[in-house]
Amino acid sequence: MKTNRRGFLKTLGGVAVLTIIPRHVLGKGFIAPSDQMTKGIIGVGAMGRGHVGYAGTRLVAICDVDRNHLEAGKNLVTDNIAAYRDFRELIWDKNVDIVHIATPPHWHGLMSIEAANAGKDIWCEKPMTRTIGEGKRVAEAVRQNGRMFRLNTWFRFADRFYGLGSPVKPLKKLVQSGLLGWPLKVTVSKHTGFDWKFYWTGREYLEPQPIPAELDYDMWLGPAPYKPYHPHRVHQTFRGYWDYDGGGLGDMGQHYIDPVQYILGKDDTSPVKVEVDAPQQHPDAIGTWRSINYTYADGCQIILWGGDYGHPDTPYIAGTKGNVYKNFVCDIPNWEKKLADYPEPEAQITDFMKSVSTRTPFALNEQNGFRSATIVNMGVVALRLNRTLHFDPVNVSFINDEAANRLLNPPMRAPWVI
Repeated sequence: MKTNRRGFLKTLGGVAVLTIIPRHVLGKGFIAPSDQMTKGIIGVGAMGRGHVGYAGTRLVAICDVDRNHLEAGKNLVTDNIAAYRDFRELIWDKNVDIVHIATPPHWHGLMSIEAANAGKDIWCEKPMTRTIGEGKRVAEAVRQNGRMFRLNTWFRFADRFYGLGSPVKPLKKLVQSGLLGWPLKVTVSKHTGFDWKFYWTGREYLEPQPIPAELDYDMWLGPAPYKPYHPHRVHQTFRGYWDYDGGGLGDMGQHYIDPVQYILGKDDTSPVKVEVDAPQQHPDAIGTWRSINYTYADGCQIILWGGDYGHPDTPYIAGTKGNVYKNFVCDIPNWEKKLADYPEPEAQITDFMKSVSTRTPFALNEQNGFRSATIVNMGVVALRLNRTLHFDPVNVSFINDEAANRLLNPPMRAPWVI
């Protein structure tokens, strides 16, 4: 089904009246003829092409504004698949059950909301959204439409977590046991095993270049402000510009910070203050930073050190009764024996197909994903303004700072709106 922009805009910000019902909600236990859920991928550059084969799904459609990417995407599977240049056509394709969003982050909010309004479940790459306001609206649209949402960072529930050298679960158990004390200070830096993509920065002066024939640059920009084309703005290097992402912080932030939010039990709140130590930032191109410090109402802190900044002997988690260092070294005597007497963390649904089939929220969903994305985006706003900001986690707004609040919901380039 095709929709024009006017029809698309009418659905944003409200619940659409659905005339297309995904096959997985036709009845309890309904299974697609192939015994698999179907999916469509929006954005088949390197990230999109790298996430084709998650279990229990079958790729039936792809979309990209770059003709070269689209042609490469057609070769991802041997079956014939639909190929679109306009994401709305993929979202409203009746054969698609799950929409996988692998575009630059300035599109994540619009696409997630349109997918939710179309009755589709959503698998979204990180960061969840480029702004705090967009994240709030995505969470609302997913909830209002009864959709399942997965944010594609998984360290809170799977795999060895970077410098920890272990899955997150035993660290979560250690923290919730109280053996480390309270409040806690978590330091994320190169020294604790988290090497930010520190130099994913922008260029301050870009000479306009001819737009390649294969690229629909206007559609690539979408809601972002118009800037003359330069290859450094698009594809692999777009993260260096405020209009599209947040540099290394935007790219790696949710990978590193979401597990910390989970470990600290902060899935339903946000820090109340963010402080930055950084050079003055360019209005277009993202630069480097030395540190970003977040403080919660109860005194817990998350400290981010960029590049080689910070002290090499700093613990990953510093508590009032003990510390945890890189590679899960804890200085509490007999801590493993003591920890055995405490309960395990609450179980999580870590299979998205199970989440979809049972209509039970995934481990990292639109609600807790919004909160960890908010931490990242609080840092981005503080960097752009180069000052300390105070935040209200309940009203999801900055306190007594009009400039910061304008960056919660910056205007989108017409005709795109939420």
